[in-house]
Amino acid sequence: MDQPSLEQRTATLREQGIHTVMATFTDLHGVPKGKLVPLEGLPDAVAVGAGFAGPSIWGTGLPRMGARSEYFGRVVPESLRPLPWLPGVAHAVCDGFAGGEPLATCSRQMLKRQLARLAERGWTFHVGIEPEFFLLRRDERGRWVVADSDDRLGKPSYDLKAIVRNHGFLDDMRRHLTALGFALQQMDHEDATGQYEINYRFDEALAAADRYQLFKLTAHAVAQQHGQVFSCMPKPLAGAPGSGLHFHLSLTDAAGRPVMADADGPMGLSAAGLQFAAGLLEHGDALAALCAPTVNSYKRLAVSESASGTTWSPVWKAAGDNNRTCLVRTVAGRIEWRLPDPSCNVYAALAATLAAGLDGIDRELPAPEAIDSDLYQRHAAGETLPPRLPRDLHEALAALRADAILRDDLGEAFCEQFLALKRAEWDAYAQQVSDWELARYADGF
Repeated sequence: MDQPSLEQRTATLREQGIHTVMATFTDLHGVPKGKLVPLEGLPDAVAVGAGFAGPSIWGTGLPRMGARSEYFGRVVPESLRPLPWLPGVAHAVCDGFAGGEPLATCSRQMLKRQLARLAERGWTFHVGIEPEFFLLRRDERGRWVVADSDDRLGKPSYDLKAIVRNHGFLDDMRRHLTALGFALQQMDHEDATGQYEINYRFDEALAAADRYQLFKLTAHAVAQQHGQVFSCMPKPLAGAPGSGLHFHLSLTDAAGRPVMADADGPMGLSAAGLQFAAGLLEHGDALAALCAPTVNSYKRLAVSESASGTTWSPVWKAAGDNNRTCLVRTVAGRIEWRLPDPSCNVYAALAATLAAGLDGIDRELPAPEAIDSDLYQRHAAGETLPPRLPRDLHEALAALRADAILRDDLGEAFCEQFLALKRAEWDAYAQQVSDWELARYADGF
């Protein structure tokens, strides 16, 4: 089917009452950024790009002067769609450019490079993303608390009373996401107080990443309208489960046939699927840096109990058929990659995940052992366990620095920027003194 021309798209937007385009890009930390462009400026924003000062954006690596000091976000025309929660404004996704060339440190461009490698094989990467999040607010003393003060159950999973109390937020999300073209599947209260999950249909990887960023923009806006804060912090509550951002992964060939699925294969996977899973486990430590990129991420990726039974977080580098205690869970012929959390840059996390899986296929890595036991129970019993993931961000960053294969696939420019910013983040954290330390040590000796 022929795509509408830019002139036709502009005319349609004008008929819909659109006067402004929100041109958005994603910085290294995964945060949507951008500016408002009058609809009349759309042709230039597509051809040249909306201009930004490069050094003002996290992770571009651009200088303060010269032709490459400007970051240009080129609008992707097919991404244009009216924002139902911001009348008169249409949202647009941008690719990062500098000096007229694709910017190597742009995470969306990095994902596109990985997908181009895949296209050479005639394959397509499909991803379903499961957003988990908290609704928070500040109390009268400025402390972060769960927004719904009545959300206090010890085992709050699927709590319908909380859903009724927060129906205004959830129904506004339903209305706006539906208007934006999301195929919604379900909404539920998750395992922690104040925690929710909204599921929608999978898509091709780049579209799935774009859609998730639009989901975040929408959730931030709707939560604010309801006096709440949409939080992507992986683990804001001690003693409760954190939020994951699970990726459901599948590959199809040029004829649309599954590449990784085999109903008769181990864990429901084909030889290629098992090799892809092996690649994820092989590069798991380095992938942790990109999929769980904050200090707080490793409070989620820890062995701990909760009223729900466990934190549900993956701790050990293992694979199992419908086994939620494993890092790689296979289900219905696809791979559920349970490492990412919502603080990640979704483009970078998907690019790294794909690169690791393809490395497993290219090197024909041996199939991982299928784990059919509860790894949390084995841990409690003191039994032998598979290797565990990094215990903190510092360890994960060291693994990424040491993973020459993954760094080469993703590109040194992005990795250097990522490692520099995240090392600084770790150093800043390491210098803090927490309330826990004061309570334990101030008069303890």
